[in-house]
Amino acid sequence: MTGIPLIIVFVIAIIAMILLISKLKVHPFLAIMGISLVLAILAGIKLTDIPGIIGSGFSGTFTSIGIVIILGAFIGSVLEKTGAALKLADMVIKLVGEKNPGLAIELMGWVVSIPVFCDSGFVILNPIRKALVKRTGASSVTMTICLSCGLYIAHVFIPPTPGPIAAAQTLGAGDYLLLVIGMGVLCSILPLIAGLIFAKVIGRKIKSADELTQTGEVVKTYEELKAEFGKLPNGWLAIAPLVVPILLMALSSISSMAGWTGGLNDLSLFLGTPIIALAVGTIISIVLLFVSGKKADFYNLTNETLKTVGPILFVTAAGGVLGKVIASSDMVNFITEHASVLEAMGIFFPFLLAAILKTAQGSSTVAITTTAGIVAPLLSVLGFVKPVEIALVVMAIGAGAMTVSHANDSYFWVVTNFGEMKPEEGYKTQTMMTLVIGLASILEIFVLSLIF
Repeated sequence: MTGIPLIIVFVIAIIAMILLISKLKVHPFLAIMGISLVLAILAGIKLTDIPGIIGSGFSGTFTSIGIVIILGAFIGSVLEKTGAALKLADMVIKLVGEKNPGLAIELMGWVVSIPVFCDSGFVILNPIRKALVKRTGASSVTMTICLSCGLYIAHVFIPPTPGPIAAAQTLGAGDYLLLVIGMGVLCSILPLIAGLIFAKVIGRKIKSADELTQTGEVVKTYEELKAEFGKLPNGWLAIAPLVVPILLMALSSISSMAGWTGGLNDLSLFLGTPIIALAVGTIISIVLLFVSGKKADFYNLTNETLKTVGPILFVTAAGGVLGKVIASSDMVNFITEHASVLEAMGIFFPFLLAAILKTAQGSSTVAITTTAGIVAPLLSVLGFVKPVEIALVVMAIGAGAMTVSHANDSYFWVVTNFGEMKPEEGYKTQTMMTLVIGLASILEIFVLSLIF
């Protein structure tokens, strides 16, 4: 199957998946896997190829972020167990003030996601988010969406994140990456504001599981939680499990951009791989656990962490299966072949093309790189020839590549699960947030294209 019928089948499949999860209360893992299988058959993928595609999509997700989620969750558990997360919350509040926790966590996510993938960044910063919720009494949903928003914007806009740096190279902007970085910072302003406003509004309407007290559980205040630990850990030791992995990943990005060679480059790339960087953070967190006198909890803490992340990993991997099935169908080829229909739309052309590809197959990086490859031969036709104009095209592609995040995107499941929200709540929060910031981004980019 190809063409418009395949697009219609895809839309029906997504609607059916949402209904299965939200209305019929089918577990997301079973719903996504079932819909993926049916969609693969209806899309005309060769029957003998389907098992391999499903296996590849499932294992591919584990390869990319599975260990990252486990190690990041363990670090988070240690930070919570030792009181280090509360210490970090205190440090953040002293820096930005108690009245702006949403803005604080949003900007923190935006900075961290410049060298770090947004999935990894969310896992790393989630303990601080949770502690800030306790520290300030802010809405957990608001803080989740603020963190997700900040991470996502930098992820698609600012090199050396792989997506935008690949787009810049493909479009011929590799020699002026500083301009692309500067444009990414500039184009972040309106979506950061829009995301913050949306997060505050939606946080008043939706409550996550950690905010609901229907079971009669007594929720402890921040001061009561703090008193349980007596003396909180040293600030430097508390922040080290988070900062060291970020610095290692940043060093790897710097090495790639600077063109380092030899042993120094190999070492920086090795240490900067998310798995290795977080492994170093895990070792530091174990030191923190022992220094805090909690070594007796080491085994149980590890066991509980694995139990917690298990469901997250399997649902996320199911989303990877759905994305792989779509990528293996003829949908992306059909969209690519008919891209000429959108060419007359100027700066909106790369945005819409990336948004279509993002919504269809789930990966922002794939949407960015695919769109860049399609747009590159058309730059002169579209009238984008100056360096600043090409940088704006990179931004437009990035804006489209975050519009929208839903069930076939691993980041959707990371945010909803770690944010303790149900899938239907994820659509109202994470999916709608990515729509809001995507539209805000292209609006700012369009205005800038008129100026430059």
